[in-house]
Amino acid sequence: MNNARLYSPSTQRNRDAILAVLRRVLPSRGLVLELNCGAGEHAAYFAQYLTSLTWQPSDIDPAARASAAAHAEEAALPNLRPPCEIDATWPEWPVTEAAAILSINMVHIAPWAACLGLLDGTARTLEPGSGVLFLYGPFKRGGAHTAPSNDRFDHSLRARNPQWGIRDLDDIVEEAGRRGLRCDEIVEMPANNLSVIFARTSSATAL
Repeated sequence: MNNARLYSPSTQRNRDAILAVLRRVLPSRGLVLELNCGAGEHAAYFAQYLTSLTWQPSDIDPAARASAAAHAEEAALPNLRPPCEIDATWPEWPVTEAAAILSINMVHIAPWAACLGLLDGTARTLEPGSGVLFLYGPFKRGGAHTAPSNDRFDHSLRARNPQWGIRDLDDIVEEAGRRGLRCDEIVEMPANNLSVIFARTSSATAL
């Protein structure tokens, strides 16, 4: 099964910077659901350091789930579950309650409907009060790119798929607010990325 393992160079570059933020903002206990886990490297890496949390990777792509399962098998950590299948746009997810939801480098390589589905699913699934939604990736701010490299990346994404592209964080924050998700913090990260932390309010609801 280990032959199924995939690797992403960007994971090696960003995992420690992301981990430093997660150490500070995640709840101390509970289930962490990762949407669009890709190769599964992040979950396997974070689980070995944040051992009081249970990690549930998920992905819509069978090859990604096979890789994540192989990474989980190799890591052999009691707090790391095998991946499950989740499409962010599903009206119901197989995971119905989570202390935290992670979405790393997803919203720019998916249709806008997937971002809205992520927010709807978070409103349904995230525990009120202490629950955290963590987004990571490149974002526009006020309709403008934060760096020329992000502008070039955006054009390359849209050339591959017109439904993809770097999203404006203002739009995401607005849509999150409509669902009772409050943006608590924005952290500048290396390589012109951002970590964005949301909390679920008591009035959160999917649209």
